[in-house]
Amino acid sequence: MRLPAFALAALVLAQPAAAQVGHPPQESPFRDITKKWSLTALYGRIGGDGGKIGVGPHDGPTYGGRFELVLGAPVAAAITVSHGDFVRDILIVQDTLAPPTRGTVDQDVLMIEAALQLNVTGRKTWHRLAPFLALSAGWAGGSTSPDALLPDESDYQFDSEFYWSVSGGTRLFLSRQLFLRGDARYVSWKLKYPNTELDLIPDDKFEEWDGNFEWRVGLGFAF
Repeated sequence: MRLPAFALAALVLAQPAAAQVGHPPQESPFRDITKKWSLTALYGRIGGDGGKIGVGPHDGPTYGGRFELVLGAPVAAAITVSHGDFVRDILIVQDTLAPPTRGTVDQDVLMIEAALQLNVTGRKTWHRLAPFLALSAGWAGGSTSPDALLPDESDYQFDSEFYWSVSGGTRLFLSRQLFLRGDARYVSWKLKYPNTELDLIPDDKFEEWDGNFEWRVGLGFAF
């Protein structure tokens, strides 16, 4: 049975149009991420104000390493260990009628955290980019150096604290295995102030969540 002439013409015209849908594999902007494990060396910098009286750790570089495992197409889990070279304020009261003066001491902090990461493009890159969102929780421990333990009028010390963070960023794959990583994070830990005889806490609330912003860059190897 012969097809009508218009049907034959429609089939002929449809061939070029069908060929234009999508991309040939070699020209697609998407590339598969074939590796499930990765190690990343990280460098970052945290900025903050140390809380309402400034005695919490803030402002300084961070160094660390991240170990990541892809759990499924969009989700990965990671453990990060990092060290922060921060500072914190100390309060010195010289006159009970005048506000306290401030000094600054070094405050090193060890941070260990677990993270869940949502890979926006799944197990693929888009033009070599692999954007992500992440949620982390961990433990931060302050150093016990003489400077960090220097007492001040607030009697505050940064000891062991729980913290959490949210972040977003991207990886740039230079090859199948080598990539650059960059992200911006909001990091928050709880500060607990001792109840001293001096009226240093403006609202008499002796606990607060102190937020800090951190940016990080890293060089990673997937395997």
